[in-house]
Amino acid sequence: MSDNSPDASDQDTAGPETSETEKAYWSQNIRLLWTLMTIWFVVSFGAGIIFRDFLDQFSIGGYPLGFWFAQQGAIYFFILLIVFYSIRMKRIERQYDLDD
Repeated sequence: MSDNSPDASDQDTAGPETSETEKAYWSQNIRLLWTLMTIWFVVSFGAGIIFRDFLDQFSIGGYPLGFWFAQQGAIYFFILLIVFYSIRMKRIERQYDLDD
C-alpha cells in the first residue's frame, strides 16, 4: 500500500523556518493594525468628542474644528490611514516575499 503523505523529513526542513517567518510577518501586521486603530480611535473619538470643546476655539471653513472633525475630518483621516496601511502592507509583504 502506498503512502501519499509527504515524508517527515520534508516537513522538518521547511517547518521551523516557515514558522518563524510567519510569526514575524503576523507580528508586524498586527502591530501595524493596532497602531493604526489607536490613531483612528484618538482622531475620531478624541477629536470629535473628548477634545471637542478645546478644538472649537479654532475653525476650518467657518466651522468649529471639533465639529469639523466629528463630521468630516475623521472620515478624511480614516481614508488616509487606509492608504498608509495599503502602502505599508505592500512593503511588509515584499519583505517576507509574499507580494503578488
